[in-house]
Amino acid sequence: MKKLLVVEDDPIIMNLVVILLERAGYGVAQAASAEEGISLAVEKRPDLILMDVALPGMDGLEATRLLKAREETRAIPVIALTAQAMKQDTERAVRAGCDGFIAKPLSTNAFLTEIARFLGEQAGEG
Repeated sequence: MKKLLVVEDDPIIMNLVVILLERAGYGVAQAASAEEGISLAVEKRPDLILMDVALPGMDGLEATRLLKAREETRAIPVIALTAQAMKQDTERAVRAGCDGFIAKPLSTNAFLTEIARFLGEQAGEG
């Protein structure tokens, strides 16, 4: 079973993402802040990290930069989750080290297809 880490401060979005991922067969760890996300990434070594960009305190892009700078976490794909889906936002996420970008609000089927693609799976393989 693939393990994912979701870093999201909005409890409603976190709940939705966790339900979608668990129903698709993924194991899910949750963090409500960038600092907690970094700590869990180091501890659990997930197969993929879904990182909210707009987090209180340290934002998701800074957290991604820190994860990509650490030897033990740099190879973990980080996917930016954000409601700010303009071209410059995508470019900022890529410059920070994000491996992909998923815009909110989430489209359930498209979301799971993208997760599977980032993990190198067929949709529904979780």
